[in-house]
Amino acid sequence: MLKSMDRWIIDTDPGVRFPAWTRGNAADVFPDPASPFFASTYLREGLGRALVDAYTEMGVLDWEEVENPADPTMFGVFGGYVYNPLSYIRLFGARMPGASPEIVDKAFFDDRQIVPPYKAEPWHESEKHAAKLGETAAWTLSTPSFPELDRDKVMADNLRVTRPDFSTLDHKALLDRVRAMFPYIRQAFDTGMIASTVSSVGPGVLGAVCEALGDPSLTIRLLAGIEADSSVPPRVMWKLSRLARESKDVTALFEAGVQGLNDRLRASGSAEVKKFVVAFDDFLFNYGSRGPAEWDAIAPSWESKPDIALAAIDRMRFGEAAQDPVLRHGEAVAERDRIAADIRAKLAGDPETLGMFEAGMQSSTVFLGGRERYKTNCIKIVGEIREAMREVGRRLVAKGQLKEVEHVFMVLASELNEFSVQPEKFTDIFAARAVEHRSLFDVEPPFAVDGVCPPISTWPKRINSTATRAEAGEVLVGVAGSGGVATGRARVILDPGALDDFDPGDVLIAPQTDPSWAPLFITASAVVVNVGALGSHAMIVSRELGIPCVVSVADATVRIADGAMVTVDGNNGTVTVL
Repeated sequence: MLKSMDRWIIDTDPGVRFPAWTRGNAADVFPDPASPFFASTYLREGLGRALVDAYTEMGVLDWEEVENPADPTMFGVFGGYVYNPLSYIRLFGARMPGASPEIVDKAFFDDRQIVPPYKAEPWHESEKHAAKLGETAAWTLSTPSFPELDRDKVMADNLRVTRPDFSTLDHKALLDRVRAMFPYIRQAFDTGMIASTVSSVGPGVLGAVCEALGDPSLTIRLLAGIEADSSVPPRVMWKLSRLARESKDVTALFEAGVQGLNDRLRASGSAEVKKFVVAFDDFLFNYGSRGPAEWDAIAPSWESKPDIALAAIDRMRFGEAAQDPVLRHGEAVAERDRIAADIRAKLAGDPETLGMFEAGMQSSTVFLGGRERYKTNCIKIVGEIREAMREVGRRLVAKGQLKEVEHVFMVLASELNEFSVQPEKFTDIFAARAVEHRSLFDVEPPFAVDGVCPPISTWPKRINSTATRAEAGEVLVGVAGSGGVATGRARVILDPGALDDFDPGDVLIAPQTDPSWAPLFITASAVVVNVGALGSHAMIVSRELGIPCVVSVADATVRIADGAMVTVDGNNGTVTVL
């Protein structure tokens, strides 16, 4: 099918005014091809327009400057894959005083030669926008908090608490609830894009100070231990793993395998198992919206497929007390505070540089933590969309009007009204789209698009990777993500739900990570990912737990053999195959 497919139904045009797009910092957030429902509804109406809102508020641009002000496309979709707006983000660098497009590239995206070079245009320079961005930068380095993130958290939590009983809603009412979520996600993403865009300012200041002191590697060690919302669910899962470990009845059910474990736990009459189930249900209520590829409602969440969460808890059962995430976080904070105190002592006679250092520390804490907070807020709203849509799908499958529950996510925004009253018209259409959608998983999307996207039929197959296996003694170079050095057995994990061979002390080698991977960080000795840059999920969670991390190691999941012994140097960004 892909041999004749040049573009897919949800693909966008690259544009002329803002032609460059990248998978950098998008591959770990949107790893899979987008469903038609996601791409045409809240990606476009919610996330895309919220990005224009945020850029306008910060002073990056005016609304009328975007490619198509009436219908702005702020996230490109090519071959079904979501791309970040490289041209728009470079405009931020071009107009921000003291910054540049090249600095922005380094901060936000993988350091790869295939990224198209920046092309300056006369209109990129703007005194008006530079002045507004200067105010934004000053605020970024002076504000002690960003209360809008907490406001959005209350909003998202309330949507979960007030979820109606879906059994009382008809098909049309369920879809109306889905559409009612789009403005909420736009608000949360608007806040998030402000936090995300300015999150590089604080670390940039720290980097300049540390480089002046002669040790640039101190920068990432100063960012360790920053509280991240995505690390909270793994802490709760750790407690659940302790419950499982302490109970013979629960342990016996886990030992029988994680497939079907949720059903077996609920069928048990054991008092100890019932206690575990009560605690697990509380976990699902609060954090069930999370899961692999969680931004797209078609992806399974911990709530929709609890066995995914139970698989992570199963691996945690084998962790020892020293791997308690609360303990490890405390150690990371202690190391950060020790380094910060040493730097303060060295700068005691230089109040100006010391002031820059303190501003950088505060800004990094507020906005790097804020990046994870906004994601949590958004994903809770996506969870409400997902569960309502899945309820629609289940009902239509029962009536024979859909062939699979997931086919409900093949609907386009333009079809929602008709689908709400005549779903039977779409049975075969959605089944055919699902086949096309699945075929997109088999190809490797270009890392960057600049003005023209090559036809999908010309994209290489994922199984045809040209990367070669690294030999003993070879050093793979990436980007330093979290400080420290660790040696352990490499475990190449491509699916966070398939963890049978992942043991405490192993080094996690992954294509990318999102919060559904965070439980693996608890018992891992180090983390290595194919993609990523400053502020990527793997970096933030590794720092929060104080474990070494190296990102942007090209083709790490192919080059590093599963089971190989490796040393991960998170200070220098290297992985040595032993």
